[in-house]
Amino acid sequence: MKTVKLGIIGLGERGRNLLDDVIMFMDDVEILAVCDAYEDRALAGAEAVRAGKSGAVLCTTDYRDILKMEEINAIAILSAWESHVPIALAAMRAGKAVAMEVGGAYSPEDCWALVRTQEETGAVCMMLENCCYGRTELMVTNMVRKGLFGEVVHCAGGYHHDLREQIAFGAENRHYRLRNYLNRNCDNYPTHELGPIAKLLDINNGNRMLTLSSFASKAAGMQAYLAEKKPEDTALNRTAFMQGDVVTTVIKCARGETIVLTLDTTLPRTYSRGFRVRGTKAAYEDENKSFFFDGEHHEFDFKWQEQWGNADKYREEHEHPLWTAYNKEGVKNGHGGIDYLVLRAFFECVQNGTEPPIDVYDTAAWMSVTALSEDSIAQGGAPLAMPDFTGGRWLCKKPPMDTRYNLR
Repeated sequence: MKTVKLGIIGLGERGRNLLDDVIMFMDDVEILAVCDAYEDRALAGAEAVRAGKSGAVLCTTDYRDILKMEEINAIAILSAWESHVPIALAAMRAGKAVAMEVGGAYSPEDCWALVRTQEETGAVCMMLENCCYGRTELMVTNMVRKGLFGEVVHCAGGYHHDLREQIAFGAENRHYRLRNYLNRNCDNYPTHELGPIAKLLDINNGNRMLTLSSFASKAAGMQAYLAEKKPEDTALNRTAFMQGDVVTTVIKCARGETIVLTLDTTLPRTYSRGFRVRGTKAAYEDENKSFFFDGEHHEFDFKWQEQWGNADKYREEHEHPLWTAYNKEGVKNGHGGIDYLVLRAFFECVQNGTEPPIDVYDTAAWMSVTALSEDSIAQGGAPLAMPDFTGGRWLCKKPPMDTRYNLR
């Protein structure tokens, strides 16, 4: 199998996790260069590569040094959100396949630039949305494809994760979330759970997102947290955060379905992606890991707690084929194994010269939600038209891809 010659750009918390826990153990991926804007992170990443894999590795603080290396054929962009698009554009123009970590766009023009540059260069551009390979998300999608949900009408999900400590100590840890939460008010992390929902609803493959409306609550969570946990930081305590504590986004699709996304990261709570699917024959609710099937569960209408957690009893029959095989092979590191799956999907499309399961049109559509939500919130929740990045090609439904990583 062809070896992927990889350059890694961004070695903060996320970059090091993927490097140390996942990529380092892939024998068909050779890491030739690492980069971070902070020299100490770049040096530490290079040392980790040298210790874990044989061969020389370039260490730099300027990503352009990596793009000049002709032997490199793939780039993993694991850096701060605002750097994703500029680096991706430069990498595609340099003839490199691009794997880009999740994060929203800062303007719709950024998304159009990704699409146009990919179309001009033919380079792979794939968002590393690991939740598309979530075991439950794929099982529910498999059941939808089998017709068990009837006609799907509504989906919901979001990023529900208490990030107050990470944000509060963003200056000390050099984390980009702090500056974003101080200065923006938007759904800054929509692709958990939009990615899996978009695939389930055939977005860009017979369906598309038409309009978006977003609303943000007041911002109180970070000020309360800082007053209690970091009172000595008087400057940060006196600074107002723009980012609302809870952002709700409603999307209408061309086939009539609705999607509700929620960003909830600055109030005390448990982690959840809030995955929810409602169809004419069934419902799935991730908060309590339960299915409700029409004609099967009505006796539990008013005592549904007795059925909480019933999802596991459907796994044997309806597990997605990818996860059936993955469980037999042995689930790897990285967010319960999904980091490995999304990276393998990228690396194998580079090796085989095939299209990625999450293509540039998916990437652009999902990222655009951040920029559009910011504009909608600023206009009091005004509905905004969502661009058709496919130029009408979404109307033509494509067959499943001939790969175990197929998401169609």
